[in-house]
Amino acid sequence: MNQALATTTRILAWLLALALVALPVVAVMQGWIGAERWPLRVLRINDGLEQVDVARVRETVLPHAQRGFFAIDLTQARRDVARLPWVAGVEVRKHWPDVLEVRIGEHVPFARWGEDRLLSTRGRLFSAEGVEVPDAMPRFDGPDARANEVVALYNEARELFRPSGQQIEGVVLDARGSWLIHLSSGTEVLVGSQEAVPRLARFARMLPRLVANRAEPLARADLRYTNGFALVWGTPSADTKAAGTASASASGGLPARAIHMAGMPVHHDSRLTNHGLS
Repeated sequence: MNQALATTTRILAWLLALALVALPVVAVMQGWIGAERWPLRVLRINDGLEQVDVARVRETVLPHAQRGFFAIDLTQARRDVARLPWVAGVEVRKHWPDVLEVRIGEHVPFARWGEDRLLSTRGRLFSAEGVEVPDAMPRFDGPDARANEVVALYNEARELFRPSGQQIEGVVLDARGSWLIHLSSGTEVLVGSQEAVPRLARFARMLPRLVANRAEPLARADLRYTNGFALVWGTPSADTKAAGTASASASGGLPARAIHMAGMPVHHDSRLTNHGLS
């Protein structure tokens, strides 16, 4: 009985000794004590940040740094910084004895996405809240999972329309998989869901001929036809009307030359015209 009591006493003594050693360590690691003795005095943030607000980074990190060198939760600090606008990636490290280092990678915007987000050059979507975006940036929209396809068609269309001097201002992919392209001239191009690139290539090749000698702006082009496409013409501006009147007077009042494509004439008495493909 005495031997058993002695063994129990020794075990309790060892446990008490371990507790006395471990408790201060746990207290330091949890920030209960030691924050004043081992404080983090230096915060290093990488240079070269153009969009991320450095002051907001400091405000976000400060509550974590106040726990001291050993108690700071680097994982949580990293998560909080990652939530800030424009932050694409972040690393948070500590260096003995009192340095906290934060390295941030910024999103580089490539296009607007929908109403309230941006698409980065790395193909990642992020919030546009509090972000000033250039007006010239193209506008995209579509299912998030198909962002790469939207970018791919934008790049294809940009090259196809470059010879005609047109810029691609927007690309939309709807829920049914149908494409819509917005040109810098204001023209909407309905492409459909099938053979988008071949259809755009044919239309881009013919576009300079279609708009030549036309006073009306091309409002919409519908490419969703097997052997042709339909055009909707807008109303010419006052300047364009005046220029057209002067040109007609100089030429004796002759009408503009009609264009015929694959046996399908342009009907100048209608806003909707149909063209075959060559």
